Amino acid sequence: MARQPGLSVRVKLTLSYAGVILLAGALLLAVVWVFLLRYVPEVIEAPPGRLGSIAVPDRSDLLAAFTPKAAVALLFLLVFGLLGGWLLAGSMLAPLTRITNATRLATNGSLSHRVQLEGREDEFRELADAFDTMLARLEAHDAEQQRFAANASHELRTPLAITQTLLDVARKDPDRDAGELVERLHFVNTRAIDLTEALLMLSRANRRSFSREHVDLSLAAEEAAETLLPLAEKHGVTIETSGDLARTTGSHALLLQLTTNLVHNAIVHNVPDRGTVSVTTGVRRGTVVLIVENTGEHLTPQVLSTLAEPFQRGTARVHGEHTGVGLGLAIVKSITQAHDGSLTLTARPGGGLRVTVQVPAAAPGG
Repeated sequence: MARQPGLSVRVKLTLSYAGVILLAGALLLAVVWVFLLRYVPEVIEAPPGRLGSIAVPDRSDLLAAFTPKAAVALLFLLVFGLLGGWLLAGSMLAPLTRITNATRLATNGSLSHRVQLEGREDEFRELADAFDTMLARLEAHDAEQQRFAANASHELRTPLAITQTLLDVARKDPDRDAGELVERLHFVNTRAIDLTEALLMLSRANRRSFSREHVDLSLAAEEAAETLLPLAEKHGVTIETSGDLARTTGSHALLLQLTTNLVHNAIVHNVPDRGTVSVTTGVRRGTVVLIVENTGEHLTPQVLSTLAEPFQRGTARVHGEHTGVGLGLAIVKSITQAHDGSLTLTARPGGGLRVTVQVPAAAPGG
């Protein structure tokens, strides 16, 4: 925004300090005049034979002596106020100058700079600490976005490269079975569509561009389990749902997607046969809790810490027909954060994963 040039804050504070001091001095001199000089008579007549030839100053004499000294005092107060105000304003505004310089650096793309204002706690230190925290979050978010963009580009390039390779082979070998080619192209194209839809879902969750309504997570869990029951039967996995009403406020579509993703992951990343998936809902201390547990392989802390990152599928996991595109838990994390909740991943002692989602409960009577 273009603005007209004006006085700096330091100049304004300096003039304010000088004005206050000058006004205080003027008021003090006025008090001297009102409560002292006005009681001195205009003309003092000495009684005969008592003062003799001694001159007694009257009001005009005192004014003649007082006025120049008062003017000098006011001038001194003005100079003192300007100099002292300039130094004091500079000292007071020094932290703000550092914050402004850090803001300019951040505007130019340097998010690693920090104000790190020393000293005891006050308004400026509180502002600097809040600004440093904001810069740290922006830097982490920027790094995450760059990493996500690189991973997304790589994931999107893979099906395109496979498609190009299949088409090149078919062009060089006209006698190749067209049915097999179409089938493989269909599979690759389906994976690309799934990835694109997952990216759009993740973007929508990050933007929080959704209307809020009352949602019962227990019903969402039952719907997700019913929808994925054929997939569970195919993998030999048993789904168990239990729990109480779990009413929260948010997007029904996103929360259903969250629950579906968790149940889908629990089915796919399970033991080859006779696996189980447990889905539990409830309310704890004003928060709605959704817990999805499954049997499966033992997860190390290193793998566990990366599962919610985009395009992370864990180690030694098979990329089969239903393994997804590596955005399942990333979408769950984004949807949870969009609903002001928290996501906790815990490795089960006997193998498998426990995922706990906590979001604020709906207001009673809402």
